[in-house]
Order: sequence, then structure tokens, then C-alpha cells
Amino acid sequence: MNTFVLNLFDATQEQRIPEVTSFLGEDASGCFGLKAHHARFMTTLVFGLARFCIAANQWQYLALPGAVLYFKDNELTISTRHFLIDADLERISAALQQQLLAEEQELQATRESLQRMEQAMLQRLWHLNRKTGLSL
Repeated sequence: MNTFVLNLFDATQEQRIPEVTSFLGEDASGCFGLKAHHARFMTTLVFGLARFCIAANQWQYLALPGAVLYFKDNELTISTRHFLIDADLERISAALQQQLLAEEQELQATRESLQRMEQAMLQRLWHLNRKTGLSL
């Protein structure tokens, strides 16, 4: 059976998975699949689930918050901020949902912090303007 190697990299870990028979993912143009000896290929994966099959028809799900995918010389390399692998679709879907909610909460907190900084800066400029009598 024709296989390829899957290399996964994120900010804290890396994993090399040999004997992958196929990979299914999604980019901005839609879903696609890769098999061994595919032509050189590069794309960016969207936030969500991909999956890959290893020998003996064992499917594994791969949760990603977006990633860069590169296939060359029978090796598939995926670089992302964070990834999760699990054979159970329900379990990895729940983990992905939790990750999405956590990222959304962090993003909201960052937005609120930036708003407070902007308001404080504008207040400071207003007070400086009043003290010096300069017009901005």
C-alpha cells in the first residue's frame, strides 16, 4: 500500500506520523484529499476538522485553528498554532468547540482592553489640551 509521512508542528509540540494512506482537509476553495505521491501542493487550512487514515483503515481526526499545509516529496507538513488528534469524532468536536469558545473569549477581552486603552489615551489628550490651551 502506498503511504506518506505526516509531520505536525505547533507552538509546543511536533509529531511525525508514518504510514498515512490519505488526508482529507478543507481550505478556502473547499474540501480536498491527498494520497501518497501527490504533486507538490501548498494551501492554508480553515479552522475546523481534518482527518487522515493510517494503515489498517484507522481514521484519526485532526482539530486545527487554521494551518499551513505543504506536501512535497511524499511528506505532508502541517504548521499551526495548536492541534488536537483523536479517533473519536464527538470527543474531538467537543474539544474544538471549547477551544473556539476560549479563543473568542480571549479575543473579546483583548478588544475590551484596547477600547479602555483608547479611551484613557483620549482622556489624557483632552486633559493635556485643556492644561496647555493647544488645539489638536
